[in-house]
Order: sequence, then structure tokens, then C-alpha cells
Amino acid sequence: MSYDETVVDRAARSLQPRFAEIDRKTKDKLRRVLAAFRHHRVGDRHFASVSGYGHDDLGRETLDRVVAQVFGAEAALVRLQFVSGTHAIACALYGILRPGDELLSVVGAPYDTLEEAIGLRGTGCGSLAEWGISYRQIELLPDGTPDWEAIATAIAPNTRVVTIQRSCGYSWRPSLAIDEIERLVKLVKAQNPDVVCFVDNCYGEFVEDCEPTAVGADLMAGSLIKNPGGTIAPAGGYIAGRADLVERAACRLTAPGIGSAGGATFDLNRLLFQGFFLAPQMVAEAIKGTHLVAMVFAELGYPVQPAPDAERRDVIQAVKLGSPEKLEALCTAIQHHSPIGSYLDPVPGEMPGYESQLVMAGGTFIDGSTSEFSADGPLREPYVAFCQGGAHWTQVAIALEAAVEAFRHLD
Repeated sequence: MSYDETVVDRAARSLQPRFAEIDRKTKDKLRRVLAAFRHHRVGDRHFASVSGYGHDDLGRETLDRVVAQVFGAEAALVRLQFVSGTHAIACALYGILRPGDELLSVVGAPYDTLEEAIGLRGTGCGSLAEWGISYRQIELLPDGTPDWEAIATAIAPNTRVVTIQRSCGYSWRPSLAIDEIERLVKLVKAQNPDVVCFVDNCYGEFVEDCEPTAVGADLMAGSLIKNPGGTIAPAGGYIAGRADLVERAACRLTAPGIGSAGGATFDLNRLLFQGFFLAPQMVAEAIKGTHLVAMVFAELGYPVQPAPDAERRDVIQAVKLGSPEKLEALCTAIQHHSPIGSYLDPVPGEMPGYESQLVMAGGTFIDGSTSEFSADGPLREPYVAFCQGGAHWTQVAIALEAAVEAFRHLD
């Protein structure tokens, strides 16, 4: 393997036509956001909030309607009280499922942080399994794509929710495209139209031309410190979809009788509105970064997922590095070229909700934000780095230059 000090610059130059096409598509997504802001007459009066219970918060209620319109959903629940995307997903599942129901995943194993919520590992305390909810999964085919034939006959009499994870998570597989999600929903509904199709939409918002709820998904959830927060939402998550299902999830977050009517916003409405406005642009920069990471490492001989010229389905770029030393070296290069904590060295450690130790670069203004440039990976074979986010592709380029230099000394 040979290293060329100009590999990053060369990749960036060759990607300029693709970057221009990404910008063109971003204009269409931003037009949709602006139309929703205009339709709901968003003004500075929506930046104020109320204290205590959070009743009659005009800004919060308007943001819910804006997000629902942009995502093609009947209703949305955008709340700072969601601790994470996993919390939002759990509220959605607990809001719908009841003892005796089955939760079916049609895209293989769920993301690590959901395993304990489902009851697949851990103590089981408070898990779906503890509440008498069973779980089953349809494995992906060897090439990482859905097993369409098996899914066509997968629905059982007690299947209540089918869960579809859009992103690859910590798996070496292609993330799902919107048209694949639409096909999955149609297959499920053909067997039983009453089954709820739920999508874990983390890392996918604003990547394609529409969201899963616009193509038939009943419900979806995600995190505000990922794509829809535009790098400035300080915390929170969202749930969007059918109005009755959104309210069920809201009652799980708060309490029956309160539902979506509660939740103070702590004078942070402006940041949530502004972050959602910025989201299409920030996601576009992150997508450019994934193409750059893929092209650089592919040229250096490393397997990448997705390929450099592949259409993006989320903002995650996986690189199979093959050794813990290279995984740590890449994370260190990213950490050292981040605005926050650049003086720190990533050290593998335990992370709540994850089975394996993780090494993580997260020099971000918002702790845990993956709309800002970051990378992480489980310390297990084959030592895959998952890069995501980036407020501008040039930061990705700077970090890649340092990573290439570090790898030169490891080979």
C-alpha cells in the first residue's frame, strides 16, 4: 500500500461535480422547510417558552406542526425531554406494544443500544421482554440486503409492530433507501394492514428527497443531536407519524392524560427552530464528507461501505481498518482536528447501552452530537470505523490528511 500526501486533495477535486449535485438537491429540501415555516407563520413570538408543566407552549406546538409537515406525517412530537434517539424509539415501541404482542425486525439485529430495551441482553429490567412482548427478526441476506422472500410471509397473528432500522448501525451492510423502506411497508401491509410499521430514522433525515412517513411508514423516531438538529439543538429527539400513534408515544414519555400537552422547552425554542432550518445544509455537508472519506480510504486499499460513488442513504461512512491500532489512529486524528477537546486522545472504554468497548472521537460542541464530525467503532473484529456528521466537508479533509500521515507510520 502506498501513501500519497496529495490523496485527500485529489479526492476532493474529483468530487466537485458530485458536491455541486448535492447542493442542488439541498435547495429542494430547504424549500420544503421554508414552505412549512411560512405556512405556520413562524415568528419570533415562537421563541418564547413557558415554565413548569409546559402547558400551552406556542413555540413547541408550532414546531411539532412544522416538523410533521416537512416529514410528510400527520403529527410530530419534538421534545427536549427525549434523552436520545434510543429513548425516542423506546417511547414509540412502549407506547404501541402490549403484553402478548410481537415485535418483528425485518432487517436483522437492531442497533446495540436497543438490545437491552428489547431484552436481548442485559438484566432485562424494564425491557419489552419483561412486559411479555416477544421479539423475532428476519436475518439479512449475505450481501446485507433484506430477505424479500422471507419478509413476504413473515407476519404472524400476534405481530403488532414491524421495526425497520434505516441506518446500518454497527453492521457492515448497506443502509436502506427510501424506496426499499416503501417496499418493506407494502409487503407488511399486504399481509396485515393493521400491523404498525415503525422506522428507526436515526442518521437518515434530509438525506433523500422525503422521509419514511411520506412513503407509508406509520411511525418513525430519531434524535435532535443527529441530522434534524442542524448541529445546534442542545438535546432531544422526535417522533413523527400517525397522530394516534404519536400521542401513544407521548403518553409514554409523560403520562396518560398529559401526553403531548406537557414538556417545558426552557427558552430553547429558537435553537430548535434554527437547527431544523439549518438541517438540510448541515446534512449536505456531512454527505460530502462521507464521499470524501470513502474515496480516500478506497484509494488507500481499505474496504468502505458505501462505495465512493454510491448514492447516500444516511450520513454514516464505514471503513474496515482491520486493526485496533488503525481504528484508534483514525479516531485520534479526528479528535485532534475537532474544535472541542482537540488535546484529548480517544481511549477505548465502556459505553452505556453498548456490548463492546468503543473508541470514539467526539470533539463536538454538543456532547454526543453526530451532526458534527465524529467517528466511533466497537473494539472488535474487523475493527470498522463509522464516521458521521460534519458542519463542513473541509474539516473532514483536514482530519483525513492527519489520518493518512498517522497510517503511514503504522504500515
